[in-house]
Amino acid sequence: MMYKFPICSARLRRVPSQFSWVDQRLVRERYIDPLSHPACALYLFLLTVADAQGLSYYSEPALCRRLSMSEATLYQARQELIAGALVAYERPLYQVLALEGAPRALKPPAPRLTPDDDPVDIKDVFKHIWEALS
Repeated sequence: MMYKFPICSARLRRVPSQFSWVDQRLVRERYIDPLSHPACALYLFLLTVADAQGLSYYSEPALCRRLSMSEATLYQARQELIAGALVAYERPLYQVLALEGAPRALKPPAPRLTPDDDPVDIKDVFKHIWEALS
């Protein structure tokens, strides 16, 4: 069993009273897996600035400046978040949505093993090398 201890106990994180926190299910349940980097950046920004209801009124020019994105990149990022049911948008209002009910990325299929991937006994490998060299 591994025991974890804070490295810097004077700087322990706490959920702030202004509701700006990131739900760990985003990673654990793979909600962010299909998102591009710009979509992740936009989502994190919206999470950070949203009020208790998940609402934010940042304009497109302000978002483009703050996130160093072109309008086209912002549009594509917003579309990804809408398609993933993570954000609702009605100009100029964004709403970060609850994760419940949002579609999740499918886990990639496990790679199929080929005969070359089968485990081998290292003794047999050395025996084969020795026979080839003799």
